[in-house]
Amino acid sequence: MDPENSTSVSEFILLGLTEQPSLQLPLFFLFLVMYIATVLGNLSLITLIGLNSHLHTPMYFFLFNLSVIDLSYSSVFSPKMLVNFISKKNVVSYTGCMIQLYFFSFFSIAECYVLTAMAYDRYVAICSPLLYNAVMSPRVCCSLMLDSHLKAFSGAMAHTGCMLRLTCDANTINHYFCDILPVIQLSCTSTYVNELEVLIVVGINIIVSSVTIITSYDFILSNILQLRSTEGRSKAFSTCSSHIIAVALFFGSGAFMYLKPSSAGSMDEGKISSVFYTNTVPLMNPLIYSSRNNDKKILVYKT
Repeated sequence: MDPENSTSVSEFILLGLTEQPSLQLPLFFLFLVMYIATVLGNLSLITLIGLNSHLHTPMYFFLFNLSVIDLSYSSVFSPKMLVNFISKKNVVSYTGCMIQLYFFSFFSIAECYVLTAMAYDRYVAICSPLLYNAVMSPRVCCSLMLDSHLKAFSGAMAHTGCMLRLTCDANTINHYFCDILPVIQLSCTSTYVNELEVLIVVGINIIVSSVTIITSYDFILSNILQLRSTEGRSKAFSTCSSHIIAVALFFGSGAFMYLKPSSAGSMDEGKISSVFYTNTVPLMNPLIYSSRNNDKKILVYKT
């Protein structure tokens, strides 16, 4: 939908999460509370990990980066979403829409690979504890983060670049932000290349991450079952449980939205599903990791 081609689109109208006027104000307050809790939760983790040298370990390094991504990720669309709930006309410029789509793609892919790196970190910690400091060195941790951001950059550029090639005069997006599939549906030209690109890029990211995570936890589970101590098993399971919950929420809702053919009827279901990976996951991650981690609890009580 390049405005310089055969389209006169300079802005898009967002239909929002719901078109029922009676629900706009309650939803505004609900998502306002969620966004504030997301910002405070992730900022608290970032500050806590950054200021306490006791938490300068690989596991918390990844958690620090996850919180930064979640904070940035939720800020891509939540402020605009809140404004739309109390506005009569929900409008976003063409350029603003493409920028939002790019950063949404970037941070979602980055989160995908940070969660993968965290699974590998747990695998090394449980299966090779004596080699943990050597394997998960600062250089390796930084390399994993750099790799995740490079993959995120490549994926976001692919999504945005393919979107710019489409042309159409339609400008009403059946969503509350500029997500990939709802924008593709506006095209008057063939979307085969775009849908193929989405399937390939999203499929590769989910498959590579899922295979790595599943393989890591397969080795972890095998190692845990060999432990004779019940206390040791319980501690190992507790260490991994928060990560498993975060992975299930993020990958489950993302796969439901993207790994299926797009259609107008499926977009209403897609909007509900997208709430999980755009609003719920960034909110839940700080709660999940904080409630299940004794180190951070102790440090909070000391401050």
